[in-house]
Amino acid sequence: MSSDGKSLVIVESPAKAKTINRFLGPSYIVKASMGHVRDLPKSKLGVDVEKDFEPHYVMIRGKMKAVKALKAAAGKAKDIYLAPDLDREGEAIAWHLASILDKGERRIKRVIFNEITETAIREAFENPTDIDMRKVNAQQARRVLDRLVGYLVSPLLWQVVAKGTSAGRVQSVALRLICEREDEISRFVPREYWTIDADFKTPKARHLQARLDKINGAKAELDTLERTEGIEADIKGQTYTVGGVDKKTRKRNPRPPYITSTLQQDAARRLGFSARKTMVVAQTLYEGIDVGAKGPVGLITYMRTDSTRVATSACDSARKYIKETFGKEYIPSRATKFRKPKSSQDAHEAIRPTDAFRVPDEMSRYLSRDQSRLYKLIWDRFLASQMAQAVFDVTQVEVQGGPYTFKAAGTVMRFDGFLKVYSEKSDEKETVLPVVDEGDPLDLISLDVQHHETQPPPRYTEASLIKELEDKGIGRPSTYAAIIGTVLERKYVEKSNKALEPTELGQVVLSILLKTLPDIFEVGFTARMENHLDKIESGEDDWVSVVRELYEPLERDLEQAKAMKKELKQAVEEEVDEKCELCGSPMVKKWGRHGRFLACSAFPECKNTKPLEEESAGDAKCPECGGEMIVRTGRYGKFLACKRYPECKGTKPYTLGIKCPEDGCGGELKQKRTKKGRVFYGCENYPKCKFASWYKPVAEPCPECKYPIMVEKTGRDKGSRLVCPSCKSEAES
Repeated sequence: MSSDGKSLVIVESPAKAKTINRFLGPSYIVKASMGHVRDLPKSKLGVDVEKDFEPHYVMIRGKMKAVKALKAAAGKAKDIYLAPDLDREGEAIAWHLASILDKGERRIKRVIFNEITETAIREAFENPTDIDMRKVNAQQARRVLDRLVGYLVSPLLWQVVAKGTSAGRVQSVALRLICEREDEISRFVPREYWTIDADFKTPKARHLQARLDKINGAKAELDTLERTEGIEADIKGQTYTVGGVDKKTRKRNPRPPYITSTLQQDAARRLGFSARKTMVVAQTLYEGIDVGAKGPVGLITYMRTDSTRVATSACDSARKYIKETFGKEYIPSRATKFRKPKSSQDAHEAIRPTDAFRVPDEMSRYLSRDQSRLYKLIWDRFLASQMAQAVFDVTQVEVQGGPYTFKAAGTVMRFDGFLKVYSEKSDEKETVLPVVDEGDPLDLISLDVQHHETQPPPRYTEASLIKELEDKGIGRPSTYAAIIGTVLERKYVEKSNKALEPTELGQVVLSILLKTLPDIFEVGFTARMENHLDKIESGEDDWVSVVRELYEPLERDLEQAKAMKKELKQAVEEEVDEKCELCGSPMVKKWGRHGRFLACSAFPECKNTKPLEEESAGDAKCPECGGEMIVRTGRYGKFLACKRYPECKGTKPYTLGIKCPEDGCGGELKQKRTKKGRVFYGCENYPKCKFASWYKPVAEPCPECKYPIMVEKTGRDKGSRLVCPSCKSEAES
């Protein structure tokens, strides 16, 4: 198709191109760059430190064909419009495209829009702008900083730990948070305590449950069994009356519409999505979905934002829908506006549906299951943000008996307001107290004494880590998913029951980084650098000065690290009680590309290596030679290998010693890993048997339905418990 006399529009993706092309009509031809077209070279640093950190950009491998097609189209086009996303990355893509296509013959225009709807697209093309070099420089500074850290620090890790290890400016700080939380958990000493709940009978023969709150006016501290038993006995001898009744109305405000971090957190908690999956699915909703006769249209606004601001037209549309659907009592007197989040750049709107009247139930037939669930989440949260407050009647009753004060609290929803659309699990519980008056006598029916232990801080999940990164000012909306994805891909962190747990490799790498580069991987320093990047975008800082601020301590620390190399290697290598059979030198544990192994300490003079014998495989015999087998860890988890390796290479699957619960299977369950490294448990007879569980199986039958196994779950509130995969009943583990 010739583009003579037409205007060329360049976007990032084909899906976005298809949607925009429909709105612009035949006078425009829309093509996709398929993301970035230029970047720093992979094979070398690509940054001239002596020339004010001048970056050397090259064409990305595999993009030559796309760039050639863009150049050909640009040569015939009347005008060129660059329309990548409206964040720093998008601005940088536009700048690189302009650098390739601009021949000085015509002005290349930049168009930006927060949503891909006909109104927004037409308005953007009626008001084109120039490329924002402040955004470009902010992205350029981030890219150069990350390249300097990665290319200068990673070789140190190769020499000290193993080839294939690497460091990242922000990812390593995230790893630090995860490892420090693991240290807190390992150091945690549980503290015992008890609670006493009482069941009282009111004058009208109703039951009132209350918990012991105070003793002689001070907070009840039941920290020993002896003290608790003594108090329990004394409580039984007291006479009880209603000491006070406090009734009040509590109003609850709706939450603001989503920003990137809160969307990722909620999608993780409610839908089980990883941060990366959330952003991939959201991108498809933003770029355009074919909704039948109306063709492709963007269903949500731009999904990389830190602002809760909403356009007036969107508020008006939402209020109209709420009034028509739920009634005028569900809309506040005026549109709700939310306070700007701390450190927000407020550059784009909040994440919201482009049209409140595109109801999730009606849109679901055009969407995949994941798209439908995420769209409903975004729609619900936005609509709720413009609805009236929820109203509750809250009652507190104090029960007095001698020195003891018990408290009971009840909550009844008077008006659901925004909870009609968007609610948390905790919102669904109501506690109704019996009607009592101050001075009413009460009869003590029974006491329930419960033993508890304080719990260690929970491991981070993706949701809680994103919140922590945001609170500490580390990373920005466009980087959270990449940060978590990187530490998982590098095997520094594993997911276990949704929790992020540092691997031994991750802890070793972090210890080296903190010993050699304490300044660079300090949480406060990283947060300050993020603020500097924001100031570059706002025009307050110069990008070269910001890069220099990081480079100077990096250069200083690297010089010191070179002198520590031998000491660091010795710290990583662990000597074992075994001699090299070739030269008699002690053997040491070393790190390799696929984990730890044994090597001769006399390397490089002696290059003897052997697998690390982690644990015995019991009575298992090698299928090849009949010899003893050991448990080894490979790329996809544990397996059994012949002890005579490499002379004999016999292997067998590593199983848990638990029979598969599927009828007629007879196989054993084993630990496996997905392609992304996530641990799960499946049958050795796969693909004939497809039993699988994210949770570790336990060889105990369900006490309720007699299913052959239970699985072990750990929760922040409920602790460790066994759950039946069949009937979902629970038991303490």
